[in-house]
Amino acid sequence: MPPDTATPRFPRSSPYWPVVTHPLLRRVLPGLAVSALGDGMALVAVTWLALQLAPHGQRGTWTAVAVAAYTLPSAAGTIVFGRLLAGRSGAQLAGWDAVLRSGALAAIPAAHLAGTLTIGLYVALLAASSLLHSWGSAGRYALIAELLPERDHLPANAVLGIMGQAATIVGPPLAGILIGAAGPVWVIALDALTFAVLALTYRLALPRGTRADPTEAVPSRTAGLGVIRQHRTLRGLLALTFGFFLLFGPFYVAMPVVVTEELHGSATTLGLYYTAFGAGSLLGGLVTGHLRRWPLWPTTIGIVVGFGAAMLPLGLDAPVGLSLPAFALAGLLWAPYTSTSMALLQRSTTGARLPQALAAYGAVIVLAVPLGTMLGGPLTATIGARHTLLLCAAATIALGTVAAGLARLHRRPSPTGDEPIGAGPAPERQLRPDDAVGSGTP
Repeated sequence: MPPDTATPRFPRSSPYWPVVTHPLLRRVLPGLAVSALGDGMALVAVTWLALQLAPHGQRGTWTAVAVAAYTLPSAAGTIVFGRLLAGRSGAQLAGWDAVLRSGALAAIPAAHLAGTLTIGLYVALLAASSLLHSWGSAGRYALIAELLPERDHLPANAVLGIMGQAATIVGPPLAGILIGAAGPVWVIALDALTFAVLALTYRLALPRGTRADPTEAVPSRTAGLGVIRQHRTLRGLLALTFGFFLLFGPFYVAMPVVVTEELHGSATTLGLYYTAFGAGSLLGGLVTGHLRRWPLWPTTIGIVVGFGAAMLPLGLDAPVGLSLPAFALAGLLWAPYTSTSMALLQRSTTGARLPQALAAYGAVIVLAVPLGTMLGGPLTATIGARHTLLLCAAATIALGTVAAGLARLHRRPSPTGDEPIGAGPAPERQLRPDDAVGSGTP
C-alpha cells in the first residue's frame, strides 16, 4: 500500500510511530497509562495511610515496612510462582499481575468500610498486591518483544518509561489533592480501579492467545536465574544494574540530610531537587527512542558513567546553581537506562525463556535500591551525608569504567559458543497483528 501523502512526515519518521500505531499495542497503551497514574498517586497514599494507621511512636517503622511491602515481595513471587507461570505469554503475565494488584488493593478500602483495617492487615494486603509484580513487569516487556521487531524494542520500552516518569510528576500532587478531599484510603481504591481497567484492557484488547511452549517439561522455580547464569551478556547486565541501583540507594538517606543540615534548606528545596530530577527524567525518556541506532551495550555503560559524573557536584559542595542543573542532568541520563537494559534482555533470549529471564532479573534488581538505602544510613552516620554522595558518585563512575573494560575484553566470541558481552543483534522477528499473543483470561 502506498504511503499516505496527507500524513505529515514528522509523525511517521518518529521512532515512536510504529509503537503507538501498532494495531494491538495501541489498545493496551491507554490502560498502561491509567495504571501508571494510579501508581504515581500510590507513592503518596501508601505512606500517608500507613502514618494514619500506625500506633503513635511507631509511625516511622511501620511506614518503612509498608513501603517495602509494596515492592519487595515480588522477589519471592518470582520463585514461588516460577513453575506456575513459566511458559505464559507476556499478556497473560501482565494480566494476572493486574488482577492480583486490583483485588488486593481493593480489599484495603473494603476493610476500612468494615472497620477491620489495622496496620498489620494493611501491610499484608500491600505485600499480597506485589507478589506478581516482577512477573507483570516481565510480561509487559515480553509482550513488546512478541509484537515488535527488534529495531522498535527500545522506543517501545521508552514509551513505558515515559508513562512512569510522567506519572511520578503528575501523580503525587494529584494524590495530595485527593487525600485532602477524601483521605488516602480512597486514593488507594482509585489505584485499585486503575489496575482493574488494565486487567480488562489485557483481556479485551488481546483476546487471543495460548500458553507458550515451556522450555522444559517441568520448569524449575529458578529457571529464569538459570537463563541468566548461562548467558554472559545477561550476567554482566545483571551485575551492572544491581551495582548501579545499589549505589543510588544511599541518595534517599543522604540527600535530605545535605539539604537540611548543609544547605539549610527546607522541604521546598528538597522538592525542587526532586522536581529537577523528574523533569530531566521525562526529557530523557522522550529522547530514548531516538537512540535506537546507537550500540546498546556501550550506551548502557555510558549512562552509568555519565550518571556518576552528574552526581559529583552534589558531593563536592557545589552551589545550588550548579548542583541543581547537574541533578536534572542525572535524571536525564537515568531515564534511558531501563529501556536500553531491557532491550539488551529482549535481544539476548527469546520464546518462553524471555519472560522467565525478565522476571528473575526484576526480582534481583528490586532488592538493589532498598539495600542501598539501608546502607545509606550507616554511611551517612559514619562519613557524613556529603561524603556519602561523593563516594556513591565516584563508585558509580568506577563501576561503569570496569564494565567498559570487561566489555572490551570480552567483545570477541567465546570459543565455547557463549555470546560475548558486546554481541550484535539477533535476527528480527515480528508477529502479525492476528498472531495469538494474549490470553482468554488474564
